[in-house]
Amino acid sequence: MLNTLLLWIQSHGSALVKSCLLLFLGWPILRVMAGLSKRTVTRYTSLQTGQLVYKLLLYSGTFLIVLMVLRELGFKLTALLGAAGIVGVAVGFASQTSLSNLISGLFLLGEKPFQAGDVLQVGATLGKVVSIDLLSCKLQTFDNKFIRIPNENLIKTEFTNMTRYPIRRYDMDIGVAYKEDIERIIAVLKDVADNNPLCLDEPEPIVVFRGFGDSSINFTFGVWVVSGHYVDLRNTIAHDVKTRFDKEGIEIPFPHRTLYTGSVTSPMPIQMVHEKAPESD
Repeated sequence: MLNTLLLWIQSHGSALVKSCLLLFLGWPILRVMAGLSKRTVTRYTSLQTGQLVYKLLLYSGTFLIVLMVLRELGFKLTALLGAAGIVGVAVGFASQTSLSNLISGLFLLGEKPFQAGDVLQVGATLGKVVSIDLLSCKLQTFDNKFIRIPNENLIKTEFTNMTRYPIRRYDMDIGVAYKEDIERIIAVLKDVADNNPLCLDEPEPIVVFRGFGDSSINFTFGVWVVSGHYVDLRNTIAHDVKTRFDKEGIEIPFPHRTLYTGSVTSPMPIQMVHEKAPESD
């Protein structure tokens, strides 16, 4: 067995050298060229297009390197390609779902409803788009979880791109006591927005009267913010409103309940009972 191996190495010495050169030189060169292509495409198009070009070059180049190595080692590629074709047909029939995801991925890349770096909400999942591939979209949630969503699901279901536009509005529901003056409440809320550095002056903040609730007069306080500062604004604006209401003496009520027995009945008697603490022995 050892003699046979030595004879094979001696007869294929030059092929082994060429194969090693292809593997140890061709693979790093391929990765460098694919990386340069990715950066160039990203500069002129988008990040997801650059990632797609990188993977296509890397996978196709790797396949070619493997074929060249096998050819140098004396393998008959005709038989291998024939077997690969038969296997490919069988896999094609068994992978209809993958084909559907592939077609959906092409639609997503063409339509461009979102791109890598956007914050996407799909159902109950909220995360940052890491990559858009031909079969799936990868998300990284804000608690650092990896989520893979098949492209077919994104085509069939509704999703929300949180960062498609440079600015967005945060709406805060606020209720105040019935004794408060409506005009004063509106003026105080607009002043809170003016003093918050994250709130944009244009478009202007809005205060919408929503109606009379069970225990409060209800408003919607809407302020505009740069999309990248949305979370920071949510925290600071709530703190500013509560602090300013406390300073102005504006009451934020909680639900009240009134017991009414009718006009013809006498008031319900209330008796305060003070229990005497038991004496200790």
